[in-house]
Amino acid sequence: MGAEAGLVDGFKLWYSGSTKARNGVGILVEEELVNFVVEVSRNSDCIMAIRVLVGSEIINVVSAYAPQAGLPEDIKKLFWEDLDIVIQGIPWSEKLFIAGDFNDHIGVGAKGYDTAHGGFDFGERNNG
Repeated sequence: MGAEAGLVDGFKLWYSGSTKARNGVGILVEEELVNFVVEVSRNSDCIMAIRVLVGSEIINVVSAYAPQAGLPEDIKKLFWEDLDIVIQGIPWSEKLFIAGDFNDHIGVGAKGYDTAHGGFDFGERNNG
């Protein structure tokens, strides 16, 4: 797994990914906030997190890249278990933001996802 950090156009990029140029996640932080990052956790080439002190609050940002449709179920299950471990490790007193590509298709209808769908649709709903 490759792990890098560097400046990119006024932002600091923390990256975690495989050396085979597959998968990989990153988190960009504005240069002004870099000194407030208190921890960077590279959990895998699919999950990483940072902790940022903003005022008196700790904010956790988790970046995730779920296995794509068509991959074996055991790989998908391991991803969700690893993500759960990361989330469960964050104290209740701290804020949490989760972002990424979860490789799910809601489909052309928002049924059941009205508050999260945002009016955007694509393809047919998959099992994810």
